[in-house]
Amino acid sequence: MPGTPATQTNESGSPTASALPLWPAPFAGHPVDATVTVPGSKSLTNRYLVLAALADGTSRLRAPLHSRDSALMVEALRQLGATVAEVPGDGQYGPDLEVTPMGAAAAVPESAIDCGLAGTVMRFVPPLAALRNGPSVFDGDPHARQRPMGTIIEALRTLGVEVSALDGQPAASLPFKVSGTGSVRGGHLVIDASASSQFVSALLLVGARFEEGLHLEHVGKPVPSLDHINMTVSVLRGVGVQVDDSVPNHWRVAPGPIQAFDERIEQDLSNAGPFLAAALATKGTIRIPNWPANTTQVGDLWRDILATMGATVSLDKGTLTVTGGSEILGADFDETSELAPTVAALCALASGPSRLTGIAHLRGHETDRLAALVAEINRLGGDAEETGDGLVIRPAILHAGVVHSYADHRMATAGAILGLAVEGIQVEDIATTSKTMPEFPQIWASMLSGGPAAADTGSTETSN
Repeated sequence: MPGTPATQTNESGSPTASALPLWPAPFAGHPVDATVTVPGSKSLTNRYLVLAALADGTSRLRAPLHSRDSALMVEALRQLGATVAEVPGDGQYGPDLEVTPMGAAAAVPESAIDCGLAGTVMRFVPPLAALRNGPSVFDGDPHARQRPMGTIIEALRTLGVEVSALDGQPAASLPFKVSGTGSVRGGHLVIDASASSQFVSALLLVGARFEEGLHLEHVGKPVPSLDHINMTVSVLRGVGVQVDDSVPNHWRVAPGPIQAFDERIEQDLSNAGPFLAAALATKGTIRIPNWPANTTQVGDLWRDILATMGATVSLDKGTLTVTGGSEILGADFDETSELAPTVAALCALASGPSRLTGIAHLRGHETDRLAALVAEINRLGGDAEETGDGLVIRPAILHAGVVHSYADHRMATAGAILGLAVEGIQVEDIATTSKTMPEFPQIWASMLSGGPAAADTGSTETSN
């Protein structure tokens, strides 16, 4: 049965959608032609931040992301006893970060962890808190309490960590309290991670600091977004952690130190997607320099996805160039993961039908993305419907209207893409893009003006 998108509410629970500002999405009256650079990868930034908090010395993240999600992670680490300092760097979007790890296992006062709506914070930080000698209370935005958390909570309990609701009863979701003792025994742990790959990554990131290491086994339906687990494994190996993933659905992390590091963060290839999509939506050209030749980011799939949809795509001397074709072609896509909202926006502008499969887990993201995409595309006159594990989108003539964001950054950027090709689109609460890219409206405007779409904004650590 199709899910229902989350409704944004105020503290009293009353709907606030009508009070949220509307952003007139720029209509492109001509093909875009611009060079775009986007901020650092959220997935890599927050993984390296967690590892820096456990490392054997001071670490440095160069050109990291500065956004709401990364700021929440930074503050969570500070609450757990790590020191995170901003230091001058050469990144276009803010300073570098220098991290001194959490201290010894002396007893510490209760910490309060605000997860916001960040899956990496609500899933990655509880296992980290289990290695701290003291209680940590976790909560977040209203919709965060609806996101799947049971797997990580039960995993910690199985490992002997006390996790309780704030009233002392068993917890299955936010808010909850982790009562760490300073150490976790580890060993063989069986979980069902079919709701989110982040459950696997969360445990792998800290497994080397468990007394016996970790042998993590997944049972159940296939784990979605395996690319993100592969990213976690690659990052761990890069800091000296031994990980054996040779057997499907089994990950073995050897106990041992996590090496301090000095790492430059790749730009966020998923967040590059809306800008690349602009080339197709306007029949123009977008260039993104410093595209990695080899990467674990799922956003590297854009090269195949956009070519399938009729674009000309080339990677030459580190610059990815995408030029839109005479039309956007419909196609079938499997497991587009976090790229799905951008793909869906292009499919709504396509000349033929499209089917997206393997993305049922998106119902548990910042909002129920499948229901939200269907609602917003159809609101504009489109023809979209949910399936058991994805979407079917058929050609239709779209008209002006409001695209609701549901406090979901990828819904907001999907609306911006539609606005390039459909005059009169307004996007509700474009500021929700601050979750992973606070500079989005400015970069979008610069792209349309044909200038270098990047900005030296300084620190935005406290943006929200």
